[in-house]
Amino acid sequence: MSGRLSRRDFLAGAGTAGVALLLSPPRASAGAADPVLAGRPLVRYPEKTELILLTSRPPQLETPMKYFDRAITPNEAFFVRYHVFPIPTRVDLDEWRLRVGGHVDRPLELSMADLQTKFSPASITAVCQCAGNSRGRFSPRVLGGQWGDGAMGNAEWVGARLREVLQAAGLRPGAVDVTFNGLDAPAFPTVPDFVKSLAVGQVMDWPEVLIAYQMNGRPLPMLNGFPARLVVPGWYSTYWVKNLSEITVTDQPFEKFWMKPAYRIPDTPCGCVEPGTAPARTVPISRMRTRSVIASPESGSRVPVGASSTLAGVAFDGGYGIQTVEISDDGGQTWRATTLGPDLGRYSFREWSARWAPARRGPQTVMVRALNGIGESQGMTPLWNPSGYLRNVVERVDLEVG
Repeated sequence: MSGRLSRRDFLAGAGTAGVALLLSPPRASAGAADPVLAGRPLVRYPEKTELILLTSRPPQLETPMKYFDRAITPNEAFFVRYHVFPIPTRVDLDEWRLRVGGHVDRPLELSMADLQTKFSPASITAVCQCAGNSRGRFSPRVLGGQWGDGAMGNAEWVGARLREVLQAAGLRPGAVDVTFNGLDAPAFPTVPDFVKSLAVGQVMDWPEVLIAYQMNGRPLPMLNGFPARLVVPGWYSTYWVKNLSEITVTDQPFEKFWMKPAYRIPDTPCGCVEPGTAPARTVPISRMRTRSVIASPESGSRVPVGASSTLAGVAFDGGYGIQTVEISDDGGQTWRATTLGPDLGRYSFREWSARWAPARRGPQTVMVRALNGIGESQGMTPLWNPSGYLRNVVERVDLEVG
């Protein structure tokens, strides 16, 4: 899409090399104490602050843990995950259209003005988390991007309800799936285009699924999906298709590469198998598991002995809502409740904080666990699957007291 550039700041930094061109020289990672992140540079891409570089083609940029002491993740600090390269770096809103077609009565070509005026705007605060977040901590190790814990973020999203857009197009009898494609496209025909799907019946019963055009009160950053992206609250971000351009209704199940064989988990109650083994059957990944993290102080930090320090972080799950967050400093023998921050909705990060006054010097470990609205929590032993998905173990930070 040529002509006037809607993301001038982005293009000014990216130039002809696209987002692979960094705006500032890489420097040592802030996560040097973390063996998964050690040696990875902090880089600055257009519209972004310094993020941890995993790969540049396609860009995979991780949010530093310091941003998870608050419920809302700033747009400039929000993680980035693409699957194919090259990615879009320019969109002219005068030319951009979202095409809705396939097994419908009235194919649509929606402009941004159409999305904003022909459909009632809806908002939701929801966590976007990569299915492979924390994959670098799996043991035995598994293939795929070796993320630390920062492939996630939480934002207030505003957009049109997907089901209202599909109602406007008119679903034909026999509609089965809805597929979503973005402006990113692989350079070689042997690389499968990134296309995802949801079941028609599910979408029509799920008013919170949005075609979002606003993120934390502003247009989406280019690297987070400008001009519009899918928001599927409570589900892993593999379904949150960015730079959305095509929605297609099918009368057959959609099972191309990124639905099958990719992004699948063992068909077991835990989504796990014995470490090092292969599952007998798999199903598509969907709802996020309960998680909680300690963002401050960061692992490896020094805290004073005998004085009160503040521990802080966030907890979240797949849509039942966080009810309790607890910490332990004795290896999980005893737990005490923390103070929860405001409830921004069942799909959102929930802030937590606690005062902690260690009585002895030397290395100490603090652990955190959360409990959601249906009693799901985190175990002491991490579950395993061959794709490195669904991490929800009790998290910990190692601190030096002195």
